[in-house]
Amino acid sequence: MGVFRRFERGLEGLVTGTFARVFRSAVQPVEIASALQREMDNSAQVLSRDASLVPNDFTIELSPSDYDRLAPYTNALSTELAEVVNRHASTQRYAFTGPVTVAFNRQDKLSTGRFRVHGSAVAAVTPNRRPGQPPPGPPPFPQGPPDRRHPPGAQQFRPPAPARAPAPYLEVNGQRHPLEPPGIVLGRGSEADLRITDPGVSRRHAEIRVVQDGPGYTVAIHDLGSTNGIVVNGQRVDYAPLRDGSQILLGNTLLVVRRPDGAQ
Repeated sequence: MGVFRRFERGLEGLVTGTFARVFRSAVQPVEIASALQREMDNSAQVLSRDASLVPNDFTIELSPSDYDRLAPYTNALSTELAEVVNRHASTQRYAFTGPVTVAFNRQDKLSTGRFRVHGSAVAAVTPNRRPGQPPPGPPPFPQGPPDRRHPPGAQQFRPPAPARAPAPYLEVNGQRHPLEPPGIVLGRGSEADLRITDPGVSRRHAEIRVVQDGPGYTVAIHDLGSTNGIVVNGQRVDYAPLRDGSQILLGNTLLVVRRPDGAQ
C-alpha cells in the first residue's frame, strides 16, 4: 500500500462525520490534509541519511465563505490535522523543530473552494536559568560603609548616577529575551542559557557577549565551534558585533537583535 493511500485512510474519520457535512460543497478536509502532506514533502530539508527537517507551523488560508462555514469546528479540525501531520512525519522519518500547530485564516481574495497552505519551521525557544544563577535585572546598589563625617539623619549630597541606556534584547518568534552582562549562550542543549529546539543548532552553538560600556552596551556574537556555524546579516561569520536590527540565523531559526539605545 502506497504512502498516499495510507495517508488517505488516516483521514477517513475526517470525511465521514461532521466535517463531511460542513464541507459538502466547498473545501474538503481530505484536500487540506493532502495539501499539508505536499507542503511537508516539498519543504523537506535533509539533515542526515535518516532524517529530514519539515515545517511544524501551518497556516491555512480560506475564502470568506469556507472560513465562516468552518469556524465552529476549527479547534477540532486543527487537532485532527496535526495528528495526521505527525503520523505522516513518523512514516517518512521527518523531524520537527517544535510541536505541530495548524491555524486557519480568512483570506478575502480567495473564492469558495480555493485555499492556500503555508508552512514554516518554528523552533521552541525557552530561557534556561541554571541553578544558582541570579534572575535577570540590574545588580543591587552597593552599600558602602557609613560616612562618619555626617551624623545620622543629616542630608548628604550624592552626585546623580549617569542614566543607563535600555538593555538590548533578542526577538525570536515574536518573543523578547533580554540581553544583559555578561551575556548568554545559545544552543540546543540543557546547558545553554537560551534553548533552541532546532536540529540545525548545536548543543552549545554561540555566545552573545554583553559588556556595559558607560551608559550603553557593547554586544557581539561568537561561534562556539558549532557544526553549522552562524550567519549574521546574510554573512557566515565566527564573530560579529551586533547592532540594532542585526539578524542572526542559527540553523533554521532567525533571531533579531533590538537595541532600544539605537546603537548602529
